[in-house]
Amino acid sequence: MGRPKIATRPMLECPMTSSHATRQPVDRTLVTALQQRLQAETGRAVSLVETHISWVLLTDRLAYKLKKPVGLPFVDFRTLAARKHFCEEEWRLNRRLAPEIYIDVAAVCGTPAAPHLGAGEPIDYVVRMKRFAEASLLRNLLLDGRLRTDQLAGFAQRLAALHARADVAPPSCGWGAPEQVLRAMRLALAGLAGEGVAGPPQALRTWLDAQASALCAAWAERRGKGFVRECHGDLHLANVVLIDGDLTAFDCIEFDPALRWIDVMSDVAFLSMDLKAHGREDLAFRFLDVYLQHSGDYAGIPVLRAYEVYRALVRAMVARLRARECGAPAATAGPDYLDCAAALARQARHPTARLLITNGLSGSGKSTIATEMLASAGAIRIRSDVERKRLFGMQPLQRSVDHGHDIYTPEATRRTFDRLRACARTALQAGYPVIVDAAFLRRDERLAFRTLAIELGVPFAILHCEATEAQLRARVAARQSSGTDASEANLQVLERQLATHEPLDEEERAATLHVVSEASLEIGPLVDRWLARKR
Repeated sequence: MGRPKIATRPMLECPMTSSHATRQPVDRTLVTALQQRLQAETGRAVSLVETHISWVLLTDRLAYKLKKPVGLPFVDFRTLAARKHFCEEEWRLNRRLAPEIYIDVAAVCGTPAAPHLGAGEPIDYVVRMKRFAEASLLRNLLLDGRLRTDQLAGFAQRLAALHARADVAPPSCGWGAPEQVLRAMRLALAGLAGEGVAGPPQALRTWLDAQASALCAAWAERRGKGFVRECHGDLHLANVVLIDGDLTAFDCIEFDPALRWIDVMSDVAFLSMDLKAHGREDLAFRFLDVYLQHSGDYAGIPVLRAYEVYRALVRAMVARLRARECGAPAATAGPDYLDCAAALARQARHPTARLLITNGLSGSGKSTIATEMLASAGAIRIRSDVERKRLFGMQPLQRSVDHGHDIYTPEATRRTFDRLRACARTALQAGYPVIVDAAFLRRDERLAFRTLAIELGVPFAILHCEATEAQLRARVAARQSSGTDASEANLQVLERQLATHEPLDEEERAATLHVVSEASLEIGPLVDRWLARKR
């Protein structure tokens, strides 16, 4: 089975203290007897993790999670039928992303004093899971410097796939409606105020009230277009784990449908916010970049930051509750989520929108450099190679020849650049720096985006990348053979580009950041030059 695996507790739960146990007395006969039974069967100690709403028994290889028979404002597990239902829901929801962890739902039979798993009349139910190492949590990978960007990219791709196949909220329900979203945000602010936090919540309330009108319209539109779906609901760094080389989410919200039937961008915002709160804004934007490439949900960018603020407020509230209930000093509870929420709101009040288009022949390093720049600058990137394929219903790494599509006709190119402009406009109006990653070898294509920048009143720049012809050919050939990039440009395409591309004119060169991609490149100074541009 490999090394032991350890399950962890969800965001809304906290290990119990004696004071909490006094307020919520629960008969422990069953869990104590089951713990003893598992110890006898395995011949090893079985540990118990206790939270507000569950018990988790940990053997050397497996974890057994029981729902407590409690009735609380946010959950009611008092009946056997309810506990069975929510065990099955937990198994169903988490199998979507983590089938390696969630084994089954098993009946507990016998009596509370002498329970066993197996045949008989059920007296309770457990979710049976594999254990995983605490060190494999995304939070710990990040803190220990062991997280690889390709692992995060793979997770972003799998999350986009989950959202694409997830059920859409029925129109008759209120999940994801503007009034519900606003109510949740205001309740989080009120909760923090109730904890004695005065300044930041008031400033955030002012910010939220000022945006409510525009946000409500955006939320309503997204709900009407089917972006409220059955998501994970609790996607922070401690609910993602590395299993067999892949990052996998676990511990979905099963006990309250309203917390998981949400805008998909709220799911995305939870993880991007948590990365930012841990000081890794670069990774947040790398994650977002890959998610957007695979989902195409650039229309969700206007609501992203508000959801990030909300998620930060929730985590700030949870941190304070844990500090009080668990006896942990607030200073050691992790990132300052309230400060993160305030910083995100300040970014919204002081947008840094600006437009950068890339320019260069295939193999000149445009996409590689753009990837580094978006992480450093906190930018949204839109790739022509990806959006061209999306117009034909293809995923980024699929090949058009395999699907019988000719995606390079003049009409396809026109539609692609229309799509790039629309996505760039949305992200710019939301206040983000934007990188449009395309060859831009024709002057009229470049002019259209310069015109967009002028229309929106944002600075415009061109990233011009070049390399020797020998290097261009070598890179294009290597990329084609690897099949790991969205570009389909081959050597024939490169030869045509060399013969027909339209060089930058004098006015364009004045707005250009010039890079020779064969030389060593420091991204920081390049990004500083871009962000310093005033027009």
